[in-house]
Amino acid sequence: MAKLVSKIYGEALFEAAMEGKDADILMEEIRAVCSILKENPDFDKLMMHPGVPKQEKLKVIEQVFRGRVSDELTGLLTVVVEKERYRDLQAVFKYFTARVKEMEGIGTAYVTSAAELSEAQKESVRAKLLSTTAYKTMEMHYQTDPSLIGGMVIRINDRVVDSSIRTKLNDLTRQLLQIQLG
Repeated sequence: MAKLVSKIYGEALFEAAMEGKDADILMEEIRAVCSILKENPDFDKLMMHPGVPKQEKLKVIEQVFRGRVSDELTGLLTVVVEKERYRDLQAVFKYFTARVKEMEGIGTAYVTSAAELSEAQKESVRAKLLSTTAYKTMEMHYQTDPSLIGGMVIRINDRVVDSSIRTKLNDLTRQLLQIQLG
């Protein structure tokens, strides 16, 4: 359900940004709001507290954000509070950010390898991904997972390429079990 909510509100914010041609400005504002919210966890507690009346929450949103961020973002925050969807705000921001990056041709890749990759290997992976996708640039996120044994797993959006030895061994095991049982 949260995914649907984030898509609906995130898409509405994206369309509002496209009408005003200010997606980059809105991205900066969202980063700033996320930073402020992270530094002030009590604000989230206040907005999600069931004992605080909705009207009080709306007043707080107006006092804190009106005039400091765009009307589109203030409007989104107001609607999210009115509809009691504040807990989904980070997901909405994440959806919007992904949508803007997609529009600008920026891909985000998560690469998991069994061992730490050298800078040359990282650049090679990045170059290969750029040549095999329609993205202009790539944001790369690397992590290690020794349980892969070897190889790597690459995730871009909902696509996953798993060339790890662990997966190949699991596939081989499954095939051998089918032969024995068949």
